[in-house]
Amino acid sequence: MSRNTKINLVLLLAVAALAVLPLALGLGDHKKEPFTGADAEAETAITELKPDYEPWFSPLYEPPSGEIESALFALQAALGAGVLAYYFGLRRGRRQGEQRALEREDGRELTGAAGKSAAERD
Repeated sequence: MSRNTKINLVLLLAVAALAVLPLALGLGDHKKEPFTGADAEAETAITELKPDYEPWFSPLYEPPSGEIESALFALQAALGAGVLAYYFGLRRGRRQGEQRALEREDGRELTGAAGKSAAERD
C-alpha cells in the first residue's frame, strides 16, 4: 500500500469518526435542539446574559423554515467546494501541461544532439 493510500485511509477514518462519535456518545442529548449551529447557540447565550440586547443588523433574507436554511447552507458549501475543486484541478492541469511541454522540448534537444532522426536521414 502506498503512502498516499495510507494517508487517505487515515483521513477517511478521521472524518467518519467526527461524524459518528457525537451521535454515538450522545452529545447534545440534554438540549432541545442538540445540533443547532453556532449562530443559534450565540443568540441563546446573549439573550440569557442581556435580555434587553438588540442586534445591530437584521438578516437580508430569513428562510421560512430550518429545512430551507439547511438546504441553502448545503448549496453554499457545495458551490464553494466546486469552485475550490475547479481551481486546484486547473492548477494541477497547467502544471502537468508544463511538465509535458518541458519533456517534449528535452526530447527534441536529445534528438538534435544525437544527430538527425530516422525520418530525416531517409
